[in-house]
Formats: sequence, structure tokens, C-alpha cells
Amino acid sequence: MAFPRIAYGTPRKLPRARDLVGRVVVLDVAFASKAGGASFDKTTLPFIEGLGNRLAMWIDHHDHEEHVRYADDPRFVLRTKAQHGACPELVTPERVAWAGAVDTVCCHVDFDGLCSAAKWIRGGVEPYPGADDDARAIDTRMGTPSERAEWLDRALRARPRDDGLKGLMIRFLAEGAKDAELFKSFVAAAKPLEAMERESHRLAARYEIRGDVAVCDARVRGGAYDKTKLLLLGQELAPISLVHDETTVTVAARFDSGIDLVRLLGLDGGMPTRVSVAAKKLPKVLDQLGVS
Repeated sequence: MAFPRIAYGTPRKLPRARDLVGRVVVLDVAFASKAGGASFDKTTLPFIEGLGNRLAMWIDHHDHEEHVRYADDPRFVLRTKAQHGACPELVTPERVAWAGAVDTVCCHVDFDGLCSAAKWIRGGVEPYPGADDDARAIDTRMGTPSERAEWLDRALRARPRDDGLKGLMIRFLAEGAKDAELFKSFVAAAKPLEAMERESHRLAARYEIRGDVAVCDARVRGGAYDKTKLLLLGQELAPISLVHDETTVTVAARFDSGIDLVRLLGLDGGMPTRVSVAAKKLPKVLDQLGVS
């Protein structure tokens, strides 16, 4: 099995197009919204134009009003979160074959993105039976993922900036998720998450219920915390949870809630049930959510 080069990207932070070798496929990376100082025009469009005809395919499942711009370009497989809860299910043998030879895979940094990259390397075949379902359960936080996927997700959340770990995980998945010793290393990497989750539970005691929104001030804390866990704890108290710290305001709702945070906050794209903006926008976000 030939392994392409791997690059990582987020909607707000993409690699430089000129640094990516050869033909490139982009997986599970949303178009940038206007949140956090980024935008489609400032971030996504220059990346697309920089790749030019080297862009083999872009597959994503996050909402964005600029999807229509590429509706007639078969290289772009752009769907909404409601249509596809996770990205790997969009990576099919037919699409991999249509794209042809690829030198670099640029993927998002979570389990959904890494699983998409591994599936692409495997020619559109799941890394293991049920991997697509696991990715959907983890990305939507609905349903129960397998124990294997849960450990992999926990490892990534415990060490989100460890690109070496991500690379090993893609290789593990691309090779069929059978290396028991390598899996043990992911379990070990996940251990620090326990302390982060304890801090999240401690911070959750600060939630204030304001109408339909549970608001938590996480600016002063005793250590690193797991934001996903803290947001989920807030959703046990109110339909919408909001966590703000020194850098970011993050708002979330259950995947099946029917709440569209992109619309409520006047953004042009992103995940309808989880958005982040700069900390300085907290008063505006509270106002848009109808919270005094």
C-alpha cells in the first residue's frame, strides 16, 4: 500500500498550498466562516486558488453558503451535516478511483478526519467494519461508538497538537487497525484526558442557566479541560451550552436538536450545532442568543 504525504488543516488554519506536494485531496475540512477572524475569502479561497488544478478532490460535510460556487465542479463533494453526520461515508471507492493518483492527503485533525484519510488510502474501503458508523457517532455525539474508536478519539482529544500521534493513527487505520501494540500506545496517550475530564466536571459547577442557554465561564481554571465534555455537560442543563475562556466562545447544541447556531449567530458556514468565535464577541453572542 502506497502512503501519500499527510497534511493537516482546519477551517481557520490551512497549510500553504505551495508546501503541499503534487496532487492533493482535502478531506473533512470545512470552508472557513467569518468566525474567529477567518473567512472564506481570506482563508479558503486563496488555498483553493493556490492549489489550482493540483486539487484532485475536496470532500466535506459541513454547511456553508459558498458550496453553491462549486456545484458544477465534480472535484468538490460538498454536503451538509444534516445529510452526512460524518465524512468517511462520503469517501467511496468510486470517488477515489475518479480522482486518480494523489500525492498528498490534507485532512481535519479529529477522528472523523483521520478516518477519512485512512479510508482514502485504502481506496474507499473502511479501515475496519463499522468505522463509518463510529465516525458518525463520535462526530455527532449521538449513539455509541465502538470501544476501539472511543480510545482513538480520547487519545486525539488528550493530545490535540501531537501531529506524530495523528500520523501513527492514520497508518494504524490504513493498515486495518490490527496492530495491538500500536493500539496500546493510543490507550496510553488517552490517559491524560481523565484529568482534563475531571477539570471539566469541576468547571461544570459554574454553569448558569439563562433561558435556553447554559453559560460557563472557564477563564479561571485549575488546568487543561476537555471542552467537548464540558459542552456536553451543559447540554444536560439546557438546550444550548456556551463555554467561554480567554480566547474563544464556543456554543453547542445536540445534533438532533434542530437548533441552527450558524443561522442564530449570523455566520456564513460551519457546523450548525457547534460554533466557535473570538472571546471578544461574547456580548454579541449572548445578545444573539437572547441572553441578557
